[in-house]
Amino acid sequence: MRLHRPLIMACMTLASSVLAQDAAKVSPRTYKVVYEDDKVRVLEYVSRPGLGVCGQGRHYHPAHLTMQLTDIKVKEMLDDGSSKSADVPAGRMFASPAGWHTTENIGGANARAYIVEYKDKAWRPSTG
Repeated sequence: MRLHRPLIMACMTLASSVLAQDAAKVSPRTYKVVYEDDKVRVLEYVSRPGLGVCGQGRHYHPAHLTMQLTDIKVKEMLDDGSSKSADVPAGRMFASPAGWHTTENIGGANARAYIVEYKDKAWRPSTG
């Protein structure tokens, strides 16, 4: 088992880096960079019913602000095993800390959103 430990650690590191790849490069059909400077990057995301809302499967986001451009019904599954469903109207904005999650468009229509990613690693959304 001791001989396998370095191999297992290397595989876990590789898997983490693959999962945290740049969304616009991994999924160019659904993500489009619409603005970028040294502080933020703005992605436009389009989701079809039954697919992920802001990424496919379990995925990672840096700290970000989401601006929902269309109405959507979404289900979010968190790493602690909990889930929640919500109707999110067009125009709703919300800030989120960096982290992993899984989301699904459970409504009957396409959804569109802007995701503003903060490049400052120290930024945390207000709980306000």
